[in-house]
Amino acid sequence: MEKLWNSNYLKVWTANFMIFFSFMLVTPLLPLYLHESFGADKDTIGLVLSGYTLTALLLRPFSGYLVDSFPRRAVLLFSYFLFFLMFAGYLVATTLTLFALVRTLHGGPMGAVTVANSTSAIDVLPASRRAEGIGYYGLSNNLATSMAPTVGLFIYHSCANYNYIFLTALAVAGVGLCINSSVHFPDKAVVPNKSPLSFDRFFLTRGWSQSVCVACIAFSYGVVSTYIAIYSKEELGITTGTGLWFAVLCCGLMLSRLVGARTLRQGKIVENASHGIILSLFGYLLFAAVHNTWGYYGAALIVGLGNGHLWPALQTMFVNMAHNNQRGTANSTMLTSWDFGIGCGVILGGVVAEYLGYNAAFIAAWLVNVAGVAFFFLYAREHFIKNRLR
Repeated sequence: MEKLWNSNYLKVWTANFMIFFSFMLVTPLLPLYLHESFGADKDTIGLVLSGYTLTALLLRPFSGYLVDSFPRRAVLLFSYFLFFLMFAGYLVATTLTLFALVRTLHGGPMGAVTVANSTSAIDVLPASRRAEGIGYYGLSNNLATSMAPTVGLFIYHSCANYNYIFLTALAVAGVGLCINSSVHFPDKAVVPNKSPLSFDRFFLTRGWSQSVCVACIAFSYGVVSTYIAIYSKEELGITTGTGLWFAVLCCGLMLSRLVGARTLRQGKIVENASHGIILSLFGYLLFAAVHNTWGYYGAALIVGLGNGHLWPALQTMFVNMAHNNQRGTANSTMLTSWDFGIGCGVILGGVVAEYLGYNAAFIAAWLVNVAGVAFFFLYAREHFIKNRLR
């Protein structure tokens, strides 16, 4: 059996951890930062934070095309450098307008670097263990997503100074950039793109049904992850529990990914996605319906278990429906769908929370999730089976 954890895969895996650690170090605290520093209300917070998602949404399809058409290393390092540089912008953004501008601009390199890095991981993986490797690659996101908010909250409660949080994120992103600069890409990583420009070069059209499912599921996560810090503080009286919530989420993610890696290696992609999508649905229902500590942390565990099965399987679906010279396009299509769902969740969740309360926002998030689950089982699952290339 070919070696999965080769040195290049380890470097790309670690660099991806640094991307999401630096990003999630600041993201869950931004609603509090905007409220405490600029006096922003709920719908203003949603509007400001959605700017990042809009930029990522607009640029990610072009990122996939660039990754497929130009040297991976150049695209990866340039986008990573811009991603790193934007954290310095938070330090000099002294007004709400300037902060909104920096946050919006940050979406561009974030969208590009995640596409470039995930495509690079696929390139350095042995073909026989690609599905399994994609599953483990997602663990770097999960670990970062669970650890970073805890570290961010610790810095916040220790220093009560957001600049220290922004500086830490800048430093972590810088380390990731240095690690990625030492990755060796195989010759096969660059596939000349000689086909004429078409919509399919920017969006994997045969993966449209999976994109609908991803957007609906992302909507739920966008609402919960963005407003959980304020919700837990104002509604449940949990002032230090957000970091623990993400840690419980990560435990579920890691457990399900370790279990799911074996079934992915056996080619059970659809089964993994089906199990994960149902588990996540029940997790979001628990979060929306049970407003106490048990529901709060129990939902984190169940959503983690579901997402750990769901996301590696969905990403493998996209890759398996793409030609070899469309790997970047496949990844960007999935991430663009994720951005679209997250952005809608942030904006609409903020509006609903402002006028109807957080409980109504979480119920709305669950209902959108129900629509995505229904579409997956009624159409998207069979659509993948009929259109897969490998």
